[in-house]
Amino acid sequence: FPIGTTGPAVDQIELARAICAQCSVRDECLNYALETNQEAGVWGGYAEDDRRRLRKRWLAERRRRAS
Repeated sequence: FPIGTTGPAVDQIELARAICAQCSVRDECLNYALETNQEAGVWGGYAEDDRRRLRKRWLAERRRRAS
């Protein structure tokens, strides 16, 4: 996993995103990461910070649908 958000991690994150962009299970991967609150690495093309923000919206939408 890329460690951090500066230096070599920036290149590692971009490489992982490029690989994810071509992956046939990208959406499933991202959903798994959101459902299981994966905190490290790149999942479904989203790095840690991006996924944290996305998960907040995802959880709010799930709560809204449940009510």
